[in-house]
Amino acid sequence: MLKRLTLALGLILAVPAFAVEPDEVLADPALETRAREISKGLRCLVCRNESIDESNAELAKELRVLVRERLVKGDSDEQVVAYLVDRYGEYVLLKPTATGANLLLWVAGPVLLIVALGIGAGYVLTRRRGNEAAPGGLSAEEEARLKEILGE
Repeated sequence: MLKRLTLALGLILAVPAFAVEPDEVLADPALETRAREISKGLRCLVCRNESIDESNAELAKELRVLVRERLVKGDSDEQVVAYLVDRYGEYVLLKPTATGANLLLWVAGPVLLIVALGIGAGYVLTRRRGNEAAPGGLSAEEEARLKEILGE
């Protein structure tokens, strides 16, 4: 019984809580829906990987209010996002674009993985060829010199 209660409580607490406060909610339901959709794609600059709707940080609240102010002024969704990107940089986007300098970050991981796999394969092949050529680890020339030194 206690395990079930603990599990249920854990599941309830695991559900993301939205931090939008009642005084921030717009009277127009259509504008509020647009504000929520925009906010889902905007990162809280204080918290890591939380949207501004999920964050209780003061800066997140300011961003939520700013989004709603821009919508009330008549900006389109794209204009609101562009305004925030101009002001805070692409870091404000939860899913940054894959262009410009960001393209390097998107491509670097897979390219470095391929390079590392190539280096590893080259190392293994070189070691394998070296072992096949001389089972003792010495070339024929080195073995002859060793026998000479040992007086055999």
